[in-house]
Amino acid sequence: MPTTSSPRALGVAVPSPLRRLFDYRPAGTPPPGGWAPGLRVRVPFGRRQVVGVVMECRDHSELPLAELKPVVACLDAAPLPADWLWLCRFTARYYQHSLGDTFHQAMPTLLRQGRALEGRTRERWQLTAAGRDTPAEALALARAPRQAELLAMLAQHPHGLATQAILAQSFSREQLRALAAKGLVASHEEPLTARPLPDADHLLAEPALPLNREQAAALATLHERLDAYHPCLLEGVTGSGKTEVYLQLIEAVVGRGRQALVLVPEIGLTPQTLARFRHRFRVPVVALHSGLTDHERLDAWEAAASGRAPIVIGTRSAIFTPLARPGAIIVDEEHDGSYKQQDGLRYHARDLAVARAHHHGIPLLLGSATPSLESLARGLSGEWRHLPLTRRATRHAPARLELVDLRGRPRQGGLIPPVMEAIEETLAAGHQVLVFVNRRGFAPTLACHACGWLAECDACDARMTLHRQPPLLACHHCDRRRALPEACPACGSIDLRPLGSGTERTEETLAARFPKVPVYRIDRDSTRRRDAFEQALAEVRRGDPCLLVGTQMLAKGHHLPHVTLVVVVNADAGLYASDFRALEQSAQLLVQVAGRAGRAAHPGRVLVQTLHPEDPQLRLLAERGYAALAEQLLEERRAAALPPFRFLALLRLESAREEAAGELARRAAGALRGWLAEHALAVDCLGPVPAPMERRQGRYHLQLMLSAAKRSALHSACAWLTAWLEATPEARRVRWSLDIDPQTLS
Repeated sequence: MPTTSSPRALGVAVPSPLRRLFDYRPAGTPPPGGWAPGLRVRVPFGRRQVVGVVMECRDHSELPLAELKPVVACLDAAPLPADWLWLCRFTARYYQHSLGDTFHQAMPTLLRQGRALEGRTRERWQLTAAGRDTPAEALALARAPRQAELLAMLAQHPHGLATQAILAQSFSREQLRALAAKGLVASHEEPLTARPLPDADHLLAEPALPLNREQAAALATLHERLDAYHPCLLEGVTGSGKTEVYLQLIEAVVGRGRQALVLVPEIGLTPQTLARFRHRFRVPVVALHSGLTDHERLDAWEAAASGRAPIVIGTRSAIFTPLARPGAIIVDEEHDGSYKQQDGLRYHARDLAVARAHHHGIPLLLGSATPSLESLARGLSGEWRHLPLTRRATRHAPARLELVDLRGRPRQGGLIPPVMEAIEETLAAGHQVLVFVNRRGFAPTLACHACGWLAECDACDARMTLHRQPPLLACHHCDRRRALPEACPACGSIDLRPLGSGTERTEETLAARFPKVPVYRIDRDSTRRRDAFEQALAEVRRGDPCLLVGTQMLAKGHHLPHVTLVVVVNADAGLYASDFRALEQSAQLLVQVAGRAGRAAHPGRVLVQTLHPEDPQLRLLAERGYAALAEQLLEERRAAALPPFRFLALLRLESAREEAAGELARRAAGALRGWLAEHALAVDCLGPVPAPMERRQGRYHLQLMLSAAKRSALHSACAWLTAWLEATPEARRVRWSLDIDPQTLS
């Protein structure tokens, strides 16, 4: 009987949508520790070679062993990290996704390409004991003056110097080698990322800040169980000092020789968070996000996997970072929709953080001023510890929302005269103003004033957005672009007018009204250039009077101490959408953007323009805050049997042929209902129905929703449905995906 180290067949997970392993024959030189699950291999797959991961080592196969294709090469001397393998297997199983594709998505690009799991290094030179005892004058007398100068320079740097730094001072490699031959200097390779820092024996580079009573109570609760799974929801108003609680929890974790993983929702928050963490700690802090090069990402991944990086900060995909000594996971702004991957592997980083913390038996801290209803329900039920922070770090209470009636009032760039006056007064007082417009472009669309024609996308059931910089019509759903028409395509009229306001139009209006005040526009269009976002924020943080015009990019965790007035141009856009989460998400966004006001010495004010100032839920939010509205929404969700009191899955189907998608959707629904009835499984199957935007990118979209009171029943139904679709030939001509715990029904 072959042992694990000498199997006759290997079950390999390859990057493919198929939810199964593929068998290969071991070939070539076995790895040093023998064949084992977790090794990367290069294997033939169709007409190409791919990098897969060995998952099973067996002495048999369903196919004749002689017919198995051989492994081309084994790429690793040892298996990939065990915690990473566990997380990928869990993710693939929970989200009903191919294991091979999950591995592919979860590993850095260079590992997908077959590169070794090694971080880059650099050479560092230091004096030896003999070098420290040898005066430089002795070399000078020996007719080696440049060697003497080099020896003297290295004597001034007890931690050594990198080769590049030495060569930059006009010394040569020959001089280094000559000193090394004399036994006076020696070199060693050090990692380029997360190398040990001087004085790392002292954890803190600056002292921790004093905590108020609520912060101290929250931290004490976290300290109760540092060695066990301990999920806590830190619900703190904006500016209440949640980050300081994170920092002091990390101090305790790293002080025990363990690692902390911190997730932030947006890449724009990463530089701010990194700077604060690096100022506080003397240990290496590494970042993982999409803005890194492939080499930088692999360096950081390896530093975390080896344990050299005690603190890891990253966006959504950083949840897949392996940790040698996991100690705590922190999810900042846990409510944020950016944590949900919306295509391919549709995972939710917050939910994977929960699973991972439970698996490792470590504390989990989720922080937000506006928690998701899923997390809030767990906190209020006692399943998680609920830690409130109701006081701001400053002496000012959070600004309340002031509803401003838009009805019957003239607008300029979306703004009415009383709001313009408030902006003028704030600027005259030497403060800053943030104008929130959750729509980029100049205007939501272009309209003909003569016949009512609207600029619509040819490929989507959506209107095209008017842009001025550069002038064009663009669809934000399929990225289709079109030149501006000179006349109405329907009636020939030249009376074409922008309809509504976007960030560009508001920026133009404010720049004309306040010509002496700089206007900074922050949206996806204006920040495409690398570091553009951070540069704009750096200008704002100087404190001079200015106007900030931006989308939700500005609403997420940014500290803008000089902003005292926030204006929401249109609060109605998301309040009346068809998605059941729309009101929750709109309320979160309003509270988050309002939280940018009055974070320092001066109190803040928030003006919310609306056509529905009498709306009871909007008034509840303005008068009693997010907590009161969330409580009401939870009761509505309970009555309607919606999350968090029920579990959902959404099957999405799309095809260029409407009848093909419709026929498969009806067949899938019928087959699933029959199977559910046969097994007496309490799962509702709703649909199929057209998606809220039925035609997008030239393809027709349909949906089938599954709903269950128990997660286990839902997953059984989903597993059967995916197996049925994979076995149905018609499903190969229709693009389909299954979304577990969907965050949007669009």
